[in-house]
Amino acid sequence: MTDIPQITDSHCHLDFPDFADELPQVVERAVAAGVTRMVTICTKLRQLDQVRAIAETYAPVFFAAGTHPMSAADEPLVSVEELVTLADHPKFVGIGETGLDYHYTADSKDIQQTSLRIHIEAARQTGLPLIIHARAADGDMARILAEEYKAGAYSCVMHCFSSSAELAKAALDLGFYLSMSGISAFPKSQELRDIFAAAPMDRILVETDAPYLAPPPHRGKRNEPAYTALTARVGAEVFGMDYADFAAQTQANFERLFTKVADYG
Repeated sequence: MTDIPQITDSHCHLDFPDFADELPQVVERAVAAGVTRMVTICTKLRQLDQVRAIAETYAPVFFAAGTHPMSAADEPLVSVEELVTLADHPKFVGIGETGLDYHYTADSKDIQQTSLRIHIEAARQTGLPLIIHARAADGDMARILAEEYKAGAYSCVMHCFSSSAELAKAALDLGFYLSMSGISAFPKSQELRDIFAAAPMDRILVETDAPYLAPPPHRGKRNEPAYTALTARVGAEVFGMDYADFAAQTQANFERLFTKVADYG
């Protein structure tokens, strides 16, 4: 166990029904694979109690919360104060996921943008990293991130990054991070791998977005945090690095961004 390089699943959804029957085993398999920390994400604040309870139950699990952009029109608009208050919990480590998604929900783009700006202000006030979901909204996303950064600095990860090289550059130019998910390991994702390969290695994280987007050889099946190691091995190839060195670098990157996790305990 001690010889396995340690990595962090920086984004998963352990409260989803997919894991209801075997969550202890899911966490155990993750740790056995070297995934010694997981950040489980609350996408609707009405589910906060369940997500928080998971983090309180399992030592390797931390949590973040926000309103997912695809739910922004259907959920009560969260306030900056609500999000800031959540940061009092010792295992609450990030703001989001928030962002913009125009693929299915372009009709709610105005409320999505309002919600995004609220989350950014909460990240600014708490010093916790913003967790961004971006899909089919590259122009507005780059514009809002830059506008808000000029109004006051904040930190951010572009979770499950699979957008354009232009949005990657816009985010990296602001000092933000890009996270590799199972999409990066799909055979037809060479263009995405090239975008990551052009990024600074000290700005890369890894994640599963479990239960979604399982990397090969599990593609099409339920994803789980243990599979972070599979994506990370592809990441090591993308950067021409030994797996242990890549794992160590992504650990350092995660701890630099998610400072509350690094300081925990």
